[in-house]
Amino acid sequence: MFYTYVLFSEKDKMMYTGYTINLRKRFKMHQNGEIKSTANRRPLLLIYYESCLNQQDTTRREKYLKSGNGKIYIKNRLRNFWENKL
Repeated sequence: MFYTYVLFSEKDKMMYTGYTINLRKRFKMHQNGEIKSTANRRPLLLIYYESCLNQQDTTRREKYLKSGNGKIYIKNRLRNFWENKL
């Protein structure tokens, strides 16, 4: 399985979107500061993920979720989360 995931930075209140084949390992790497793009944005919460059977579908979904419409989708999908966090 391939996973597209969205992290929320409690420090800067921004989202980070990525993909991986091992979600638990990748999230631990983010939490430990091993990923350069999120190392200074900790603490991080895993707020959303999806799974796909192949990498092409996963990277296409990641690209969409990083777009303006994708960010709107996440904000609508997680409406209760945003109301409590912001």
